[in-house]
Amino acid sequence: MPYTQHLKVMVVDDTSVSRMLLVDGLNEIGIKNTVLAADGEQALQLMMAGPCHIVFSDMNMPKLNGLQLLKALREYAPTRQCCFILVTGKGDRAMIEEGKKYGLNNFLAKPFTTATLKAAIEAVVGKLV
Repeated sequence: MPYTQHLKVMVVDDTSVSRMLLVDGLNEIGIKNTVLAADGEQALQLMMAGPCHIVFSDMNMPKLNGLQLLKALREYAPTRQCCFILVTGKGDRAMIEEGKKYGLNNFLAKPFTTATLKAAIEAVVGKLV
């Protein structure tokens, strides 16, 4: 059984189109087990109920932004080890450095392709089989 079938991935974005683009890319890679959240607050509640292996989170969202979500996940023991990939329209270096303080694993610049999505995951978890 391919390794990708075991990965549980959360996609967090306040824009439904962005969520679907990420899910489509993940499906192309072979990752079908996805959980969707419309904002950081919903994502935090879902992660506390059942942690995912990888979280793809938009930066700019209402309630909790991407970095606030990352910080909250790192402070909660059951979600501390999840891989966190920030999805951002602007690869703002200061924002990425701020994220690294909280244990940001990687970031994915918008617009992305399936290849850049796969590369962002592989940089964190190793080669996808």
